[in-house]
Formats: sequence, C-alpha cells, structure tokens
Amino acid sequence: MNKLFHIFRVDEEEAKKISEQPDEPHNHDFEELLIGINGELEHFIDFNTTKIQAPFVSFVTRGKAHRIIPRIYKGKCDIWGIRFKSEFIPETTFQLYSLYHDQANIKFKEGYCFQRLVTLCEMMYSETQQETTDLSITRQLLSVLFTMIEAERKKLETQNEPLHKTQHISFGNFLTILEENYKRSVGVEFYAEKLFMSSRNLNLICQNILEQSVSEIIETRKLIEAKNLLISTDKTISVIAYELGYNENSYFSNVFKKKSGQSPSEFRDDMKKRLIS
Repeated sequence: MNKLFHIFRVDEEEAKKISEQPDEPHNHDFEELLIGINGELEHFIDFNTTKIQAPFVSFVTRGKAHRIIPRIYKGKCDIWGIRFKSEFIPETTFQLYSLYHDQANIKFKEGYCFQRLVTLCEMMYSETQQETTDLSITRQLLSVLFTMIEAERKKLETQNEPLHKTQHISFGNFLTILEENYKRSVGVEFYAEKLFMSSRNLNLICQNILEQSVSEIIETRKLIEAKNLLISTDKTISVIAYELGYNENSYFSNVFKKKSGQSPSEFRDDMKKRLIS
C-alpha cells in the first residue's frame, strides 16, 4: 500500500467478488481494521479459521499471515475497511499488537456503542473525500476509534472472565515499558530486568507472539518513529538519529535502509510526493 491511510467499504457486490476468488493466506506491510455492520467474516489467522457475524471488529497486524473473506449474511454485507501504515499512529500501533495478537476478532452488541464506531468511520471517509485531506484529522479520529473499541473490549472481557496467559501479560508489560524507553540506547537486558525475568525468557515470549526477537522489536519501534518524524517534521536526519538513541548518523541510515528499502532522505522525498498527489 502506497498511502499512509486508506478507508473503503465492502458491500454485497464486492463481497461476492472476493468470496468467488479468495486470496491465499498472505501478509502485508500495513495494519488493517475491519468494522462489520452487516454480513459475515471468514477469517483465517493464527492457523485457525473463524466465522463471525456482524456487528464485529477485526484487526490484523502488519506481517501476520491471514486470509479474510467477507460474506453475505441474511442478504446483507456492509463492512468498513481501514488500512494504515504503522507510522500513521506510531504511539498506538505497538499497543494494538499487545491487545489483538491473540484475539483478532471481537463480537460486538448492536446499539449505541457500536454505532459510534460506524459514525467515526463515516467521518474519516468524509474527510478523505475532501479536495484537500487533512491527515491530522483522520489520525485523531482513528485514535479515538481504537480507544472506543478498547473500552468496549474491556467490558466484554469482564463479562466473559477470560483467562490471560502469563506470557501475554508479560508481553503487554514489555510493550508499555518499550513505549517509555525506545528512544534510549538500552538493550534486551534493560527490559528483562524491568520485567524481573531473564533475557532468554523475554526473547522466547516475543518470538512466540510477534515472531521477532526483543532487539528486532526495539528496532522496529525506532523505525516507526523515525518514519513518523521524517513525514511530520522538518528535523534533519542527524537530529532524528540522535533523538532515537543512535550515536552515529551513518549507522542509523544503514539500519533504516536495510529495514525499509530506502534511505531516510529517499523515504522523506517519496512520502512528500505521495502526500501532495
């Protein structure tokens, strides 16, 4: 996906097309949120296939193998789809990984609470249809949307009294500490000590959940923030490198290019062209 943010709607006709020619399981380089108003979703993720009827919310993290097939249910299908790059809401993305890594699909109740999610989708879509789209508005609306979803999810958890695995709690705690410290020049041992566990155990937890080592996750978080700063500020590359805890500008540039396929300056120039067009 070339855009930072894209919102679209799947109706009965589009659902029929997708269900007749479904994709193979795949992954992508963006985050995807689905808000199901009507219809059914057949979702293959975490090596299991689940069917869920609207109203529902489904979130797929970047890089996770999955397959989504929207289907008509009781003659209807109406699903909002939102795709966005991790750097679009960098301060929120990793927390989403913590919340949704073991629960991609959430069944909602009909009523006022769910309708608020639909209204936010309509507002975001309306903003993208303006002659000049203000991404700061869509960013704020998307953050509010996730906040509302999380509030409802907590209510559902209280009602269902789920059993949380210890490693899931530890992973969530790690991401919280990471958000407070990723700009510092600290490594795996720092986070393991904060969590009162060994570096080996923390790495095992991260591998089980995100299929990345602790070092890779730290580097990914830094990269997301670097992209955000390159897009949203005029800070020099050397200043950005320093703010993210890199002692050498050249090392930062090499890591950035290895991870994203572009140098920081190439990425900034490319995104400026896309945002203008």
